[in-house]
Amino acid sequence: MADMNITCLDLEGVLVPEIWIAFADASGIPELRRTTRDEPDYDKLMKYRLAILKEHGLGLKEIQATIAKIDPMPGAKAFLDELRSITQVIILSDTFTQFAQPLMKKLGWPTIFCNTLEVAEDGEITGFRMRCEKSKYTTVKALQSIGFQTIASGDSYNDLGMIQASKAGFLFKSTAQIKADHPELPAYETYDELLAAIKAAL
Repeated sequence: MADMNITCLDLEGVLVPEIWIAFADASGIPELRRTTRDEPDYDKLMKYRLAILKEHGLGLKEIQATIAKIDPMPGAKAFLDELRSITQVIILSDTFTQFAQPLMKKLGWPTIFCNTLEVAEDGEITGFRMRCEKSKYTTVKALQSIGFQTIASGDSYNDLGMIQASKAGFLFKSTAQIKADHPELPAYETYDELLAAIKAAL
């Protein structure tokens, strides 16, 4: 039954451009271009990022100024609107509530489960709190435990758990390396292809 399905989508690289890459370009700090496509260990990646921000004296305000200028990828909102008309959708992201809100507004306020930053009064990002361990995989398993079947799609290493644990899972706009490592996962480049694949799996 279609109403027992929930589609779980990654955010960055799937619906909106990578926030950290946009900020790396805006700030002129190429080291911040590193993402979960390059580094499978998210904890290590975030500690690396926070150390660079501290070194350059950059905080939440500067990143939010960049995010304000980011628009969803062309066709993302129309894709999401159509998908939400046929099935429940949750965006599962390892981003942070402080980053996601302006992007959710531009996408028509879909449901998002993400993490949160620890921010000092002066705006310095001092740390981060993950919602749960292996957040995307854990969330998909939790949804399954309450009677839902999941369909999942994402582009990065941290999406593989939820994709592999779902009844149907797809790579979307992923890297050559991840596609080569996982030839068993269907990989798509356009929203039309992804929408058709999800509809077929419902």
